[in-house]
Amino acid sequence: MKHRIVVLGAGYAGAYVAGTLARRLSPADTEITVVNAEPDFVQRLRLHQLAAGQEVEAPRLTDVFAGTGVRLRLGRVTALDPERRTVTVADADGGAELGYDTLFHALGSRGADHGVPGVAEHAFDVATRPSALRLRERLGDLAGGGGGGGRSVLVVGDGLTGIETATEIAESHPGLAVTLIAGGALGAPLSAGARDHLRRACDRLGITVLEHTRVEAVEATRVLCADGTAVASDATVWTAGFAVDPLAATAGLDVTEDGRIVVDRTMRSVSHPDVYAVGDSAYALGDNGRPLPMSCASAGYTGRQAVEAVVGRLTGQEVATVKLEYVGNHISLGRRDGILQMVDGEGRAKPKHLGGRKAARIKAGILRMSLWATEHPTFGLPKRRHRLTVAPSPAPAPASTSASTEKAIA
Repeated sequence: MKHRIVVLGAGYAGAYVAGTLARRLSPADTEITVVNAEPDFVQRLRLHQLAAGQEVEAPRLTDVFAGTGVRLRLGRVTALDPERRTVTVADADGGAELGYDTLFHALGSRGADHGVPGVAEHAFDVATRPSALRLRERLGDLAGGGGGGGRSVLVVGDGLTGIETATEIAESHPGLAVTLIAGGALGAPLSAGARDHLRRACDRLGITVLEHTRVEAVEATRVLCADGTAVASDATVWTAGFAVDPLAATAGLDVTEDGRIVVDRTMRSVSHPDVYAVGDSAYALGDNGRPLPMSCASAGYTGRQAVEAVVGRLTGQEVATVKLEYVGNHISLGRRDGILQMVDGEGRAKPKHLGGRKAARIKAGILRMSLWATEHPTFGLPKRRHRLTVAPSPAPAPASTSASTEKAIA
C-alpha cells in the first residue's frame, strides 16, 4: 500500500511542498494529492496589483503539476479528522473524504476583521483573488474610465499590505483620492531613512495619511474612528491583519489564539505527528527564537524544512535542518518605486535601506522567481527519488473518494 500524502492548499508553500516531494520520493511508494479550492495558482504577493487593474498571471494548476504525478483535487476542505486521518472535501460532485498517512496543512490565511463592525459587510480586501477582483471592479466603476470625479478610496492598515495597496491604487488611478489610515506612526517598523522615503512616496502619489487613528466601525460610505471623527469613503479596503481558517482548531490540533498550528522545529504538529503545517498556517519559531511572520519568505523556509523532515523520516535518513530566518522586507510603492529594508537577528530594522527604482526592480525579480519556482515544482532538476523504508500505518477507517473529481497529472 502506498504512503498517502495529502497537501491542503496550493499557494506558495503547498505548491512547493507537493512538487518537491514528487521529485524526491518514489511514486512506487507514495501517492501525493493536492486539494485546492481554485483551479489556478494565485500570486498572492501581487493581489494588490490585480485589484488596481493590472494583469497578473494565474497559471493553471493542471499545468503546474503536469508530469509530476501529483494528483490535483479541486474542492474546498470543510473538515479534518486527525484521529481517523481523513479530510472532507466539498466539490461540484458533492464531495468525499480523503484518507492520508501524512498531511500538510498549507491553507494560508485570510483577512482578519478583529471584530470591527461592518468590515465583512462593507469593506474590500486583497487577501484572496475573488475579493481582489471585487475591489478591482469597484475601483473601475469609481474611476469611470479614468476620471474619478473626487471619489475617495480609504485603505485601513499601514502594514506592508496596506502600504502596497494604497500606493498601487494611487498610481494606477490618479483621479481617485486615496487615504491611508495608520494605527500608529506611518512605517513605524522601518528605519528612519525608509520612513522618510515612504512619506515622500505618499506625497508624490497624493496619498493622504492619517496617523495614530483607530477605526471602530465601517459603514457603506464612511468609517468611524475612535476619536469620534468620521472619514468618508466610496470604497474602504481593509488591510489590518490576517487570520487563519479555524479548520485545525475545530479538529482539535494544538493551535495558537489566532488558529495557527503549533509545530516543532521540523514543522510537525506538536499534538498530531501525522500533520505538518507550512506557511501562514504554521506557528513556527525562527532561529532567533521569535515566531516567523506570515510571509512568502516564511512559506519557503517552513516548506523546505517540512519536506526535509518527511523525506528523512520516510526514507530512514537523517532529518536535515534548514535555516528558519527573517531577513527583511521588500515593499513595492507602485511600479517604479520601492523599499528594501533588512532586519537584524532580533527582527529590528537595520539603519540602512535601499529605495527607489532599484528596490522596485529587486521586488519584481523576487516575484518573477517565485512564480517560476511554482510553475516548475520539480525545479527542472533530474528526479532523485528515494524509496521508502517506513511503511504507512493502517488507516483507522476507510475513506471514500470520487474518481470523477480526482486526476493524476501524468
